[in-house]
Amino acid sequence: MQRPLSSAQLDRYLARIGVDRPHDATLKTLRAVHRAHLLAIPYENLDIHLGLRMTLDPEAMFTKLVDERRGGWCFEMNGLLGRALETLGFTVRYLSGAVGRSTRGWRAQGNHLLLLVTLDRPWIADVGFGDGFLTPLPLEPGSYRQDFLQFQITRDGPRWRVDNHQFGAADGFDFTLTPRHPADFANQCLDLQTSPESGFVKSTVCQRHVPGGLITLRGATLREVSAAGVTTTVVGDADDYDRVLRQRFDLAIQGIE
Repeated sequence: MQRPLSSAQLDRYLARIGVDRPHDATLKTLRAVHRAHLLAIPYENLDIHLGLRMTLDPEAMFTKLVDERRGGWCFEMNGLLGRALETLGFTVRYLSGAVGRSTRGWRAQGNHLLLLVTLDRPWIADVGFGDGFLTPLPLEPGSYRQDFLQFQITRDGPRWRVDNHQFGAADGFDFTLTPRHPADFANQCLDLQTSPESGFVKSTVCQRHVPGGLITLRGATLREVSAAGVTTTVVGDADDYDRVLRQRFDLAIQGIE
């Protein structure tokens, strides 16, 4: 469990995502906060390419994502969501996931942070996968459809897996239910933003849920996914890149090229 948000911080977080302060820690509230967070706060790794260090410090995460109106990656996005949910009265467990285990093997363990929220049954909450599910999924094997996107949950002994939809940038992630603390991800947090082999180091990425679809800006390629299909556009120059960040991702950032 993390240190709760202050009352003022909780108000600022809820204002950031456009949700009134809930009265009860219910599934309806969980779904509303999860969805609003993804529609308001983009997934992005731009600090790496600005020469800035992304940290696991909960206060730094809050300042960046809420007060500075930036986005973040899984450690920041789910770190903030978990803290907010705990403050709202939810029972939250932090879990260690692995993206790309089939190619990275044991080195992938802990390269993803996700949440388990216990209500009438356990629910997987994850606002840090970029283009993943918009509302929480039950921790039960099966197929789950959200709008035009299809997700799959499977289990193999103690290990669970979420398969992303067909348009996803990554095919999914696996995880166990062993409780973790955000500080446990320190080594992966450092490696993913410093190793020359890291995809986060190789390319800038911004992803965002929008009503009716998803948008991704990877390098200079803007990709838009909707029920009508997929379209791609190449960003022409630095001014165009800045315009896309501001207009499509609500990000005003100096120094990104």
